[in-house]
Amino acid sequence: MKLKTRFSVWGMAAALCLCGASLFAQDDNDGGPGGPGGGPDPAQFQQRMMSQIRQSLNVTNDDEWSVIQPMLQKVMDTRRDADMGMMGPGGPGGPGGPGGLGPQASAEQQALQKALDNKAPVEQIKDALAKYRAARQDKQARLETAQASLKSVLTARQEAQAVLLGLLR
Repeated sequence: MKLKTRFSVWGMAAALCLCGASLFAQDDNDGGPGGPGGGPDPAQFQQRMMSQIRQSLNVTNDDEWSVIQPMLQKVMDTRRDADMGMMGPGGPGGPGGPGGLGPQASAEQQALQKALDNKAPVEQIKDALAKYRAARQDKQARLETAQASLKSVLTARQEAQAVLLGLLR
């Protein structure tokens, strides 16, 4: 992944975390998810995040949003799947480690990690590494396709804002 893209992804993640913290603080339900004693409600977080993006893109027409929103969701989902970064899914320590809310490790990533952990022969490691790289390339291609679809329905102003949000390149 290019350094510029990595910074863009980290910037978007930081912005989402900052927005998420203030959004969760606004939740005052009675002990359910997001309330006292409960964890954050992913559906509410997702809805609020989409509302923030809709506002940033200045989409006021519901018909326009009904076209943009599914494509935006596809970009976000494929980006989450494709961007495991240098630290692996979930941040340092992998899934369940610090920042462990990221995507679960793919089968290819698990196979590569297992080969490393088991001190497998070099050829087995090379094979697992090749499969992992191929899977990452496939995920990156799916992300680029989703981004192209989203870009095709945005105005120039919306596209520029989406780039600043880290949704497009």
